[in-house]
Amino acid sequence: MSCQLYKCRLLFCFAAAIFIFAGCAPEFQMPLEVCPGKGSVTEALSALQSQSQNIVPLWAKGRCLLQYYADKKKHKEILSVKVLVKPPVEMYLQGDATLVPKAIVLGSNQEEFWLLLRPEISTYGWGKWSEQDSSETLIINPKTLLEALGIAEVDAEENWSLSNEGAFDILTKRDRGVAIKKIYVYSCDYLVRKIEYFDVYGQLAVVAELDRYKQVLEGFFVPARIKIIERAEDTGEDSLSITLNLTSIKPASEKQQKFPFNRPPTRGFKHIIRKIGGRWIEQPQ
Repeated sequence: MSCQLYKCRLLFCFAAAIFIFAGCAPEFQMPLEVCPGKGSVTEALSALQSQSQNIVPLWAKGRCLLQYYADKKKHKEILSVKVLVKPPVEMYLQGDATLVPKAIVLGSNQEEFWLLLRPEISTYGWGKWSEQDSSETLIINPKTLLEALGIAEVDAEENWSLSNEGAFDILTKRDRGVAIKKIYVYSCDYLVRKIEYFDVYGQLAVVAELDRYKQVLEGFFVPARIKIIERAEDTGEDSLSITLNLTSIKPASEKQQKFPFNRPPTRGFKHIIRKIGGRWIEQPQ
């Protein structure tokens, strides 16, 4: 896989989420206080669903540290980021490096998602949600934006089971008997602290750790610290650590909500690639 395609795949996997999901965030600390958990799957899902109903358009700024392996070398990139989220699927993330504004631009709307990388890589990646395989869009899915904000996606009860380990309720979602996602909810405040994603073989693939929540509105909490780790046997462990400025996390203004979530033109980029299912396909200029 070329360096351009690898970096585009990696950043897509991390960015939706997000903001997804600023400097070096500290390691995830498990809360010590133990509170009684929910008594059933129905109670646990209802608690999470009630929180998701309170989400509003969001604006935030911060910094991120991206660490990844490419060409058998470990790389680090530090960016200042600003994020605009308009649930359920519209988002815009801009990452600025020193002397390079818009070094990374990630966006999505109801039909498409896109990622622009410049100047060294000069790569434009994009895709249509309708062309993605559900098994291949585990992380690069706009719904995971809400998960990166601590609002877990929950659906039919029959797909979930509930267990408890110490201070956490653990909701496990299965597909054909194989675990595909685990949500760790801290029982004392019922906010999500960790989400584990599994591949089609049931192997742990990605971990998202959420911490330092801020209450934006009544019933709406956003994590200011997000760490996402991707585990890959062929490249080693890649990670993204994000710290949002607490004072910057606030509901988006009416003006900000009018921002056009439109895919930018492709002109000026050396590489244009399109994601269809699980494949990145080079496109003609």
